[in-house]
Amino acid sequence: MASYSHFLGRKVSVSYRVGDILLPASGTFVGDSGRSIFLEQHVEQRGRRNYFRWEIPYQYIYRIAEVEEPDALAPPAEQNAAVPTAEESSSRLGNTAARAATASASSSLLTLPNRPKTA
Repeated sequence: MASYSHFLGRKVSVSYRVGDILLPASGTFVGDSGRSIFLEQHVEQRGRRNYFRWEIPYQYIYRIAEVEEPDALAPPAEQNAAVPTAEESSSRLGNTAARAATASASSSLLTLPNRPKTA
């Protein structure tokens, strides 16, 4: 009998035991054989769509929980409305603090130098 079949088709987060270490895995619950569960995760890398699959035996599962999707929690318009703009934050903060906040926001974008090519 499949113990975790109620998670079928849902996004889940699993902690499983490998020796003395707990490892995390997350993805869509795609199968339950009665002895193992199967997770799948789709990833797009360099324009190619790849997927990963995990088979986790029942005896290694430490914790399994359903994960709510971020877009289901709040629409994007509400998420953007909660973030204050630079003008709003500068009116709340003093001029010096506002300039420091603006400088730190602009310095968070890092440019990486080109690596030298080796033969």
